[in-house]
Amino acid sequence: MATHKLLLLPGDGIGTEVMAEVSRLIDWLNKAGIAKFETEHGLVGGAAYDADKVAITDATMALAQASDAVIFGAVGGPKWDGVPYEARPEAGLLRLRKDLALFANLRPAVCYPALAEASSLKPEVVEGLDIMIVRELTGGVYFGEPKTITDLGNGQKRAVDTQVYDTYEIERIGRVAFDLARKRRNKVTSMEKRNVMKTGVLWNEVITAVHQREYKDVQLEHQLADSGGMNLVKWPKQFDVIVTDNLFGDMLSDIAAMLTGSLGMLPSASLGEVDSKTGKRKAMYEPVHGSAPDIAGKGMANPVAMLASFGMALRYSLDMGDLADKLDAAIAAVLAKGLRTADIKSEGATVVSTSQMGEAIVAELQALHG
Repeated sequence: MATHKLLLLPGDGIGTEVMAEVSRLIDWLNKAGIAKFETEHGLVGGAAYDADKVAITDATMALAQASDAVIFGAVGGPKWDGVPYEARPEAGLLRLRKDLALFANLRPAVCYPALAEASSLKPEVVEGLDIMIVRELTGGVYFGEPKTITDLGNGQKRAVDTQVYDTYEIERIGRVAFDLARKRRNKVTSMEKRNVMKTGVLWNEVITAVHQREYKDVQLEHQLADSGGMNLVKWPKQFDVIVTDNLFGDMLSDIAAMLTGSLGMLPSASLGEVDSKTGKRKAMYEPVHGSAPDIAGKGMANPVAMLASFGMALRYSLDMGDLADKLDAAIAAVLAKGLRTADIKSEGATVVSTSQMGEAIVAELQALHG
């Protein structure tokens, strides 16, 4: 049995609480002989700043480079609002994405049947929802240069962020989206703002060209990103795979998260290029929710997105798709039994703590394994 090396980076706030449930799951998988994992732990975000005055150390980055997958919790909180910009907690996350060259962010939005009532939308709009947002992660306005704030004098300042995309960046994220669509419902929706942005014009042009050259069997449609956001709320089940840039992907995936009832339900995967020699790729898996400092330490956090992110690691990095399917089924079964954390509670449901939810999911997975 192959041994898989994982780096666990809990981070800040509820990151430590939800990561504890991943550790619980890993421990059970090891003891049951279902899989073999070796885990390392590291600091990132505010926790790393408190210890080392940086958002992530070079030593932790070396562990990330050597791992088969990085499992990431959450970073940030008011405690670190005053730290230098380059050492802010989010800088640790950005360095991981950049140094590991994680260009493709996969954010599934799945509405479990038991949670259709938890969405702010009508149940018939979200019930059975299963879409995938593919966000370009290492380009665009978050990384473009120049990125400056200039003092103009007389109490005036000018801030500049630069949106930059090259053809190859758009081609490779497009291929990820088209390849995923072929395994799903064979439809890709590309979203940009070609009506007002030159990067949008190029994005539209390149995605269209890749489609014509390599993926004519996949249905492709284009929508402006603002219109796409409206349609995500109006009738989300019209979509299968959505591909978009870094900025719009950040916003659209948070909209999609609320379709499922809570940010606590949405996992994500960040993937690099496949190594032609080994067939492996750098990857990091994290819940979309933040560090939620207001509930940190209270045992209220929803661990489902964190556990589902680990499930994505099983699927996309560790070639354990069958186990990932069983984990998804275990989560659905626990929700169907009426267990809820505070963020998804509903009338008649049993409200449980973070650890109780994690324990119930592991127990359900154990039952599925017979």
